[in-house]
Amino acid sequence: MTGGIQIFHESTVPFEESPMGRGVRLRWVISKASGAPRYAMRVFEVDPGGEIPLHQHWYEQEMYVLEGEGMAGDADSEQPIGPGTVLYVPPNHPHRMRNTGKGVLRFICVIPH
Repeated sequence: MTGGIQIFHESTVPFEESPMGRGVRLRWVISKASGAPRYAMRVFEVDPGGEIPLHQHWYEQEMYVLEGEGMAGDADSEQPIGPGTVLYVPPNHPHRMRNTGKGVLRFICVIPH
């Protein structure tokens, strides 16, 4: 898909198991493959009890929680997250997320290529 505006439902993009964490899968809903030259948008799902362990990378991340309950933070502290929570992670800052709820934790994550 390249060219003009693209409108589609996220469910048309298959899930991939995340190599990082336990009980984590994601959809690359916008990527270089879809013609986006600078940023990628991913939709993550974390199963109850699942987690993305402490990690860091060269790029910043912006996240928006769609549904579910969990905890997010860095090596020093964690805060509760839920629908409507916005997270900004600066480049090279260690961070983690875990699902503490009974349902799936779903969030959007935007990163540069």
